[in-house]
Amino acid sequence: MFIKRTTKQIKGKTYTNHLLVESVATPKGPRHRVLCSLGSLSPAPRKEWLGLAHRIESALGGQPEFLPDSRVDAIVRQIEGQRASGRSPSGEPMTSATDGEGDLVAIHTDGIEILEAREAGPVHVGHQMWKRLGLDEILQEAGLSRRSRQLTEVMTLNRLIKPLSEHAMPGWIRRVATRDVLGADFEDLNHHALYRNLDHLHPQRVLIEKRLSEKERALFKLKKTILLYDLTSTYFEGKCLRNPQAKRGYSRDKRPDCKQVVVGLVLDEDWFPEAHEVFDGNRTDRTTVDEMLDAIEKRTGKNEWATVVIDRGMAFDDNLQQIKARKYHYLVASRQGERSAHFEEFEDDSGWEEVIRTPSPTNPFQKKTRVFIKRSAGQHGEVHVLCVSDGRKEKDRAIREKHEKRLLKDLQALSDRIAKGSLVDQAKINQGIGRLKERYARVARYYQIGYDPRTNQLTWQEDAEKKKKAENLDGGYMLKTDRQDLTPDEIWRTYILLTRVESAFRAMKSPLMERPIFHHVQERVQAHIFLCVLAYHLLISIEKMFLDRGIHTSWEALRQQLSTHQVVTVSLPASNGETLKIRKGTNPEEVHKEIYRVLGIPREVMKPVRAWCTDSH
Repeated sequence: MFIKRTTKQIKGKTYTNHLLVESVATPKGPRHRVLCSLGSLSPAPRKEWLGLAHRIESALGGQPEFLPDSRVDAIVRQIEGQRASGRSPSGEPMTSATDGEGDLVAIHTDGIEILEAREAGPVHVGHQMWKRLGLDEILQEAGLSRRSRQLTEVMTLNRLIKPLSEHAMPGWIRRVATRDVLGADFEDLNHHALYRNLDHLHPQRVLIEKRLSEKERALFKLKKTILLYDLTSTYFEGKCLRNPQAKRGYSRDKRPDCKQVVVGLVLDEDWFPEAHEVFDGNRTDRTTVDEMLDAIEKRTGKNEWATVVIDRGMAFDDNLQQIKARKYHYLVASRQGERSAHFEEFEDDSGWEEVIRTPSPTNPFQKKTRVFIKRSAGQHGEVHVLCVSDGRKEKDRAIREKHEKRLLKDLQALSDRIAKGSLVDQAKINQGIGRLKERYARVARYYQIGYDPRTNQLTWQEDAEKKKKAENLDGGYMLKTDRQDLTPDEIWRTYILLTRVESAFRAMKSPLMERPIFHHVQERVQAHIFLCVLAYHLLISIEKMFLDRGIHTSWEALRQQLSTHQVVTVSLPASNGETLKIRKGTNPEEVHKEIYRVLGIPREVMKPVRAWCTDSH
């Protein structure tokens, strides 16, 4: 035991303290432990310190001096009281820690603080999945710098976890544990750097998508024998004068007042994206098929005899010829008018087979579906499957009645214009009639519409027989394919896989926040949508790993559970005047451990970082 004098410079002022120290054995060898502080004044001349320390040690060991020494008695009482209460000389609770040299020091537990708590669980899972998909290596192959790869990752993680605009994204990046998990500094990051990174990313989209598809095929053993193709639209805020693709068209978001682009997406049967394209906002579905097939082959190569599944908006003869010309199979829902040729078969009650579709637990929009199907003779080697759905019957009736109401309203408006004399040219009147028939083709076919120039009147009359036939077809639709090896049940279930693209679009638009788009430059719009596709790759990879283990869940549910796993800084003020700060992850809860176990990723979100400092704040 001995007395040690210490000094510390704080804000230019020197502070002196005297400590009573003893040597203790530790697994790493002898270390010094502070017993108590003796204050700033010297307890005795320096040459007497060792003797004073020995007398204190003897008194603590039960061997007091024959002649009492007030200094020794006071220090012994101080140490014994301190030991009994577990408190420091200042009255604060104390524990022990090691300083940078491995010495044991006392910690003022009343001064312990938990600082800079950051959400870490979702970032940790997203980062680990990013590594598993080899995206950093893929981006490096695409020529992106280390900093650009880091920015691309955090931008993708933002879309996966809490999507924000590029302007608001830097603040989010600093509010969560991206720096701790990724080991990169984002303190000075601003939105201009993110915009520039979109410009770096844009030219490499095709290569990245191609390499990512190859990686996923090997990692998850994907078959990729079915290609599910559908389109959606996503709208803009603003006029978008610098983006020639931004145009008004049919809005799936019910925002006809906004300019938009059309996004085409191809998934395989396991929901993994194969390719995507961004089209002009007024592009019609049927004109995109050949271009999308080109995109697939650029990214995944030619997978001959794969089955391309598309909806009725692309079920035209020229579209089917485009698919067959590339040696693919096709499976489509026929257009509404093609059902009429099978009206008697729809009316016939015999030969129907009942099939049940059980909703996916991860899709809240999906309901249990009962459908009756039967095979019908097709033409040119096609197989036709007639389907009747109770749920679809109500939907078809509502759509038909809505279109009929609008048709009658527009016919009356056209008639009023003719009667008022604001429309007198017979050719233009006939053009107006033709436009209404085209706009409301679903219901105009069972109305006889004409114009009598002698009476200058527009007339229309319902064909009750045709309308009754249309009502009887409510809920009915027809599938057709060139595949002869599938049963009607297999054909129907394969077509229903197309709803997975709709689910992917919902994921990209809602949790991944693809819409609305605030960029006005075409390349940045396309790069923004590409980031959403990258985030969807991470999302579906995570859900796939749970599904392969028989666990039906969604990324949104997992994200909420993971949000309570955090990274914090523990601030420990020591008796030597310094503060030990430890940056580490909180202990994972059981729900976190289970998620990490299923995904096969480490429980520890980061390696603890320790640092001593003189200012506790």
